[in-house]
Amino acid sequence: MAVTPASAVPSPRVPPERDTRSWYERVLGWPVAGGPPVRLVTGVRFDVLELPYEAGAALLRRFAVTGPVAAAERRMRFLVAPGSAEELDGLLDWLEWGGVGLDLAALGAGGGITAPAAPGESPRGAAVWLRPPELGCEASLPALPGPGQGARPGQRAGGPDLVRLVAAAATECHRTRLRRRTPQPLAFS
Repeated sequence: MAVTPASAVPSPRVPPERDTRSWYERVLGWPVAGGPPVRLVTGVRFDVLELPYEAGAALLRRFAVTGPVAAAERRMRFLVAPGSAEELDGLLDWLEWGGVGLDLAALGAGGGITAPAAPGESPRGAAVWLRPPELGCEASLPALPGPGQGARPGQRAGGPDLVRLVAAAATECHRTRLRRRTPQPLAFS
């Protein structure tokens, strides 16, 4: 078996900032700011529900359909409808999670997140899409249903509305917190 010299192995391809910026601005029509790294502006086309990676992974297993989901720095970021960040505290109170120390946050108007690499790119250590966005996906992001409504028109079948997503996220954040605090049993051989 021939051994390939280390110098012959290409390094991971890091997309130039202009490629990532261009994909978000021109293809998706999302506002971006700064760089490098490029930041996606929240509160305009979407808000973000952010939680620990472990809790987010449980949410992904629970819901086959959500909006776009990104991962960065041991956190998951679920894109939700604009204005949803303002509703988080009230929803948590209504769901009887108010005052519980959940590691659950929402980013809305005036905020931003590091732009995940465009689909097909995966530089080491960069934010990545677990469920990438598609053109027009904003129309089906989890949001509060209107009075007397279930899912919003245009919302993907099977996708959670904002209340269900926040309720499940709070539950999974709490479970994650309890697992971290509970001592693991000793294994004897």
